[in-house]
Amino acid sequence: MIRSEAARRRLIRALADSVILHAEELTRLDQAIGDADHGLNMSRGFRAVLDDLDRIAALALPQALGAVGTTLVMKVGGASGPLFGTLFLQLGKSLPEPADAAGLVAAAAAALDAVRARGKSDPGAKTMLDVLAPVVAALRAGERDPARLSALADAAAEATRPMRALRGRASFLGERSIGHVDPGARSSALLIGAACAVLSAAAPTGEAADLQAGASDGAFGAPDAGP
Repeated sequence: MIRSEAARRRLIRALADSVILHAEELTRLDQAIGDADHGLNMSRGFRAVLDDLDRIAALALPQALGAVGTTLVMKVGGASGPLFGTLFLQLGKSLPEPADAAGLVAAAAAALDAVRARGKSDPGAKTMLDVLAPVVAALRAGERDPARLSALADAAAEATRPMRALRGRASFLGERSIGHVDPGARSSALLIGAACAVLSAAAPTGEAADLQAGASDGAFGAPDAGP
């Protein structure tokens, strides 16, 4: 699990890089059905996170996630700041320390509910919830394999393409919102993929069986070994 400062640094950097390196893609997606600023806004927020990486990584994981959330609320414009900020703030608020698999699942479920309440939306409306909801459902059903969870998130983002947007600026387009991947869903998939990659790397290969079973000695695997 993500317990050392070095591991928290790797996690936070991976999360930030996953958005920053895909900023142009996210902007292109938003050009089709939004304000064309999603990539720029999300990149600005996560660059601010990296600017404060030393302080954030020194915190325990729940507090570090909360600090990421606070930064996103302050630095990301539009609706994305409050929504993605809420995601991280609630993860930090709900995650136990030390975290185990059960605690991570419960925190993810709480974060999903918080985003749903903040956005006054539900899955099926072509939003980030269409990625978060199936991933949380898989976690609740016992899925613990990071690669499968990451693939599920990617597929869920792609599945927003044929949807008609029911919330946000994209909803103003009506039928014209069909045929485009939702940028918030894509951002969510990128973040989930980055987190899964870090968690997978933190789990010793020899403990694959524990990883699959959701062993209680650490979320998605054994405690990390530091740098």
